[in-house]
Amino acid sequence: MTLALPLAPRRTPSPVWPVVAVVALLGLPLTPGAEGGAGPADALSALVVGFCVVRLLRRRRRPLSRTAAVVLGLPVVGLALAAVGASSAGAGLTGLGRYLQVFVLVPAAVVLLIRDRADFRLLAWAFVGLAGWEGAVGVHQYVTGTGASYQGQQIRAVGTFGVVDVMGMATVVSFGLVCAVGLALGQASLRQRAVAVACALALLVPLALSFSRGAWIATAVTCAAQLCLAGMRRALKAGAVLLAAGVLLVGGLGIGTAMLQERIASITQVADAPDQSVTDRYTMWAAATGMWREHPLTGVGLKGFPEHRDSHASLALSSGSDTEGAGAAFRRQPLLSPHNMYLLVLAEQGLVGLLALAGSWLALLVCALTGLWRARRTGLGPDCALVSCGLLVWQLTDFVYADIGGPSTVLTAVALGLAAWWALVGGREAGDAEAEGMTPAHAALRAEGATR
Repeated sequence: MTLALPLAPRRTPSPVWPVVAVVALLGLPLTPGAEGGAGPADALSALVVGFCVVRLLRRRRRPLSRTAAVVLGLPVVGLALAAVGASSAGAGLTGLGRYLQVFVLVPAAVVLLIRDRADFRLLAWAFVGLAGWEGAVGVHQYVTGTGASYQGQQIRAVGTFGVVDVMGMATVVSFGLVCAVGLALGQASLRQRAVAVACALALLVPLALSFSRGAWIATAVTCAAQLCLAGMRRALKAGAVLLAAGVLLVGGLGIGTAMLQERIASITQVADAPDQSVTDRYTMWAAATGMWREHPLTGVGLKGFPEHRDSHASLALSSGSDTEGAGAAFRRQPLLSPHNMYLLVLAEQGLVGLLALAGSWLALLVCALTGLWRARRTGLGPDCALVSCGLLVWQLTDFVYADIGGPSTVLTAVALGLAAWWALVGGREAGDAEAEGMTPAHAALRAEGATR
């Protein structure tokens, strides 16, 4: 007589793999000198949204909770009003499609395609992998002098994005570093945490060589916040390691010492002796504020900033920024945005649009922090919580110095979706486990079983 042993339920392939493919496509090199705009990753992100819709229709299940639907759909209010007020129907539809892609559709699809914390970690490691690839290309550009032009030398690390999206590599590397720090501070195996720490330290090099002041500030603020949220003891230990690594890389090995010191010093000189890039930024900020004063509620309409810029900007604004290197010839890049997401939304969508969009982001951050508090008490996914909070803090900080645009923008949409999953789904699972008094092991087993 033979005994039949119960078979363990088979885990189906994760539906998050198409999202991982979107991240991987961003590592493909762009054509030098091509105009920034929709690329292969953007096209695939549209297919991912379609795949998500078909999957929901086949399963006939309620896609999102009421809270998630309200939080993710809140930006639509301001976008619809601003699209109606655009200067032309084409500009309104183009702007509406881009904003919906980045802040509504792709994030919602990512939330729906992530089944559990294992899928979350898979996507987070995909961010780290892309950052490692782009960072390696960027370091090679610096060493060989084949990067973008910076102070007359082609040494600026821009990765595969080139001068089309000069901030693309800095954004990708920052996202990867934030994910690596969050994974390192979790409760995974010692081996995985050691790999995450090594990745985080390695990514400091290409981040420094990007010469991006905004990315530096946002990453420093975010990593400090992650360390403090993980516990003060860990924060002190990790801070000491990062400080030693910084001293070794910049001081000991002399990686870009003179130019890095000059670039860092320029952060504190934005008021006393600003360079032309800072002057241009302040001038465009003032122009955006002027547009908002004339149209306080609904703004000048989507894609309206370039059209109204000259009538609101002072003579201090230059005609554009010089771009060269990384395989592209010299060209004058026009300044078509204020390089501040909050002011861009305020100018084009007015107070209604800013409250709707920023309100959605702040709601996600509050939910993510609440989930983190629950995770620390139950032990259910603290690494996911730290990654989620880190991505939100980084994006909200970086938006003070940057806005959407360029091929790397689709990664912002995926990052918001990754953070939103924990804020709206994963954090609630931790809360349910806490309410039922379950141990972390039992809660993890129930969560895994529910997704099979």
